[in-house]
Amino acid sequence: MIRHLGTSVRVTIVSIVLLGLIYPLAMTGIAQALFPRQANGSLVTVNGKIVGSSIIGQLWTKPQDFQGRPSAAGKGYDPNATGGTNYGPTSKKLIDSTRRTIAQLEKGNPDAVGPPPMDLVTSSASGIDPDISPQSAYWESPRVAKARHMSVSAVDALIAKHVVGRTFGFLGEPHVNVLELNLALDGLKPQ
Repeated sequence: MIRHLGTSVRVTIVSIVLLGLIYPLAMTGIAQALFPRQANGSLVTVNGKIVGSSIIGQLWTKPQDFQGRPSAAGKGYDPNATGGTNYGPTSKKLIDSTRRTIAQLEKGNPDAVGPPPMDLVTSSASGIDPDISPQSAYWESPRVAKARHMSVSAVDALIAKHVVGRTFGFLGEPHVNVLELNLALDGLKPQ
């Protein structure tokens, strides 16, 4: 019994040192050496000031800005409390929330054609999705163009420049990063 206890204590100590100290430090070092931008949060800076992260969505409320997906993370777009609503498809709360969101979107963008795309209406599983579909961006373009005193075609051309295709041509869906698109509208160049 004592011999087994001693063996288990040694294995535990070795495991803690290897897996709790050496392995995380090695992975952090490799990540910092090979992928420093991603390892540090994919931060986006403008004129030396951090304005966000390209992988974490944020709340955009002004009519001149493109808006991302709704967020159920914490009090909204909280990267420390990510998560979806976890409402089922028959949930009255989900149905009522969806109806309210659709009404707000249509009221805020009366010149848009058709109903709002679903990714503008429903939150993502993480609640901090930084991207929207190209269809959502084009749906929002009349509101953004009007608020910025631009033509819809000029805004649409900017959207087209910011559409990111499928990874390797077949994985995922085309998307537009909301932060990068809004910075481009402001004429700001991320560093």
